[in-house]
Amino acid sequence: MVWGSNSVTGQDWNQYRENGPCRPVPRVHTFGKGEQAMRRDPHIPPTMRGWLHKQDSSGLRLWKRRWFVLVDLCLYYYRDSSEQRVRGGLPLPGYRIRVLAPSTSSPRFLFTVEHPGMRSYVLGADSPEELGAWMCSLRHSASPMGGAYSRDAEGSWFRSLFVHKVDPRKDAHSNLLSKKETSNLYKIQFHNVKPECLDAYNSLTEEVLPKLHSDADYPCDLVGNWNTWYGEQDQAVHLWRFSGGYPALMDCMNKLKQNKEYLDFRKERSRMLLSRRNQLLLEFSFWNEPLPRKGPNIYELRTYKLKPGTMIEWGNNWARAIKYRQENQEAVGGFFSQIGELYVVHHLWAYKDLQSREETRNAAWRKRGWDENVYYTVPLIRTMESRIMIPLKISPLQ
Repeated sequence: MVWGSNSVTGQDWNQYRENGPCRPVPRVHTFGKGEQAMRRDPHIPPTMRGWLHKQDSSGLRLWKRRWFVLVDLCLYYYRDSSEQRVRGGLPLPGYRIRVLAPSTSSPRFLFTVEHPGMRSYVLGADSPEELGAWMCSLRHSASPMGGAYSRDAEGSWFRSLFVHKVDPRKDAHSNLLSKKETSNLYKIQFHNVKPECLDAYNSLTEEVLPKLHSDADYPCDLVGNWNTWYGEQDQAVHLWRFSGGYPALMDCMNKLKQNKEYLDFRKERSRMLLSRRNQLLLEFSFWNEPLPRKGPNIYELRTYKLKPGTMIEWGNNWARAIKYRQENQEAVGGFFSQIGELYVVHHLWAYKDLQSREETRNAAWRKRGWDENVYYTVPLIRTMESRIMIPLKISPLQ
């Protein structure tokens, strides 16, 4: 799916209803359903376009994959992405956009476009993220106020997708979103290991790290250690907690520089690595603190790279949404970056297995309010990534 680069204006739908469809003019798509016609102005940039599944109106209720384009408060669909021949469409103002429970068959993520006394459309997306993005755009187009904004208005609805009301205090988002009762600082490391060295790397890590962290002089706790199972292969992920913030971090680093066993460990480990990177993180105030847990579990690390300036809004929405993901105790921890790549969020989840993960995530969509969280947070994201990870033997998170 592709977002349009400009904000969108509405046409006068009252005039359209009174006068009926206009006769086609050059370089304008005319369509409706069959010979009935509505017009799409090719000079107005689309808000969004992409593939969706459309349920046929015949008795068989078959699914057909169609290319949809949202432009000027109207949803159009085509047979393919060339957009050469329109197949149908409808003006959205006055329509209700509603999420349905996930289906057990494809397409799984369903929603309806419905209006009293008119035909309802049942559409399906291929992922919850695509569903959220379409819901966000369609609901704004269907709003009765949708056509009241001009293309250049400061309060255009398109801008409102990205900026909502937040705490007006003048303060860094790290102070507004992190836990006040603790001064914990977290470090996450990603090590890309030579494929032939992964077993040796794991053995060396499991031998040396527990010795270091059993020393009370080091104000550093081992939170979790994993190998990536699905995602970037031959990768190790480590998470540490420094109780006492930056002073504790510097104290620990200075002591390690004097530790011969640690220096030998780093030298031997360096021969096994292709690359490594790290980030310093704070934990969100509304998330669980990651505590040791018994296994066996698999862990999912979902990483979101946000648009600059949207971290507070992300926190506002997830502070309300986290309650929908607590029933199965799958929430382990939520963090945001302070040093390293910025505007990065990490959510850490635990599941018994991949099937449990699937069932738990589907259950969230059946809870009233979860779709609203997706509705508001998807437009804040630039990119996202999911890693499925297996804990090492020494990991407190098993």
